[in-house]
Amino acid sequence: MSRRTLASLALVTASVAAAFSASGPAAARSVEAPGADRLVISVSGAGEADGTFELTCAPAGGTHPRAGDACGRLAELDAPFASVEEGTVCTFLYGGPATARVTGQWRGERVDAEFNRDNGCEISRWDRLVPVLPGLDSGTA
Repeated sequence: MSRRTLASLALVTASVAAAFSASGPAAARSVEAPGADRLVISVSGAGEADGTFELTCAPAGGTHPRAGDACGRLAELDAPFASVEEGTVCTFLYGGPATARVTGQWRGERVDAEFNRDNGCEISRWDRLVPVLPGLDSGTA
């Protein structure tokens, strides 16, 4: 390697090391153990159900208002965070302004999923995750 490349590499390494050391012991404690189920669920546009909640499973806990039920529901589903497949024909039905984002780790896999109620497919996808996501009346009755 050239001296310039080595100098750049050293600078990047030092910057990363400084960032980690500045974060201190609290940041080290927030790192999840491999395989730990931990999700952060952020809901908006859902009225009283709005908020950001932490969900842990095995054992069920966190700040989620229905942690036990939510963990049970997730355990029942094969691919709880799968998006609607491209090309799927969906009804033109609006279920309201609610949106949600779920991030974290589930069954050893990274999760970063967004939910809305913009059409029939998305409403079904949302409803499939109740009580992980809040149950909402889509006005389809």
